[in-house]
Amino acid sequence: MRPIDTASLSATERRIRLRETALAALGGCTLAFAAAAASAAVQSATTSAATPDSAPAIVERMVAQNAARAEHLKYFTSRRHYHIEFHGLGRTMSADMHAQVTYAAGAGKSFQVIDESGSRMLLNHVLLKLLETERDDSHQQKTALTPSNYDFTLESETTESGRPVYVFSVAPKVKNKLLYRGKIWVDAQDYAVIRVEGQPAENPSFWIKSTEIHHIYAKNGEFWLPQSNRSESKVRFGGSAVLTIDYGTYQFEEPRNTAPDAASE
Repeated sequence: MRPIDTASLSATERRIRLRETALAALGGCTLAFAAAAASAAVQSATTSAATPDSAPAIVERMVAQNAARAEHLKYFTSRRHYHIEFHGLGRTMSADMHAQVTYAAGAGKSFQVIDESGSRMLLNHVLLKLLETERDDSHQQKTALTPSNYDFTLESETTESGRPVYVFSVAPKVKNKLLYRGKIWVDAQDYAVIRVEGQPAENPSFWIKSTEIHHIYAKNGEFWLPQSNRSESKVRFGGSAVLTIDYGTYQFEEPRNTAPDAASE
């Protein structure tokens, strides 16, 4: 996005135009966060017996677990809470949204907004675009955490919550604004990604200086699914925005189709 020409505008108009442009750019930047969530969003937690002894073997096992999710996870719903705060360019704004997400194997994700409040600019330019991007990527799967999209470097082995963990640095191989660079933590028993910390691979706009992504997964039954996310973006010329997501409680039972009885008719 090119800087806008503000020479002919009043001081108030310049502030408004800069704020609108920065928020539109912020919406694009948060899309990288959505990809971070979607790239390993539904992972099977079936444990393999063999222990890999090399980085490629660990990555191969992780990819296999992601592929297994298509065989095991058929359906889920959850109610998410999105919250965003923007400070800068002469104004403070915030917005909240609750949305129901439904995942069905073969159909991807769909979203239904339950309620929303706060800044219409943040709701339209950031939160709604975030839902649209995650929905579209769930159909296309162009941002998967695989060797075709990323280079993986094993940095260390550690423990978290008493479980052994591999720590990898990841860097994108291809140009895609929805990919990211940073670190991932892989559970050494389930070979599932349990944490992501990074930045968008490409700065989506002149108006955004930097974005930091912090994404956490939690084990739900036999699956690792997103639990929480915090994304902070620094806006050029001053200002920052913090986006948080609570992914809620997952339900795995698909609703049954029942015919109405005579009494109800």
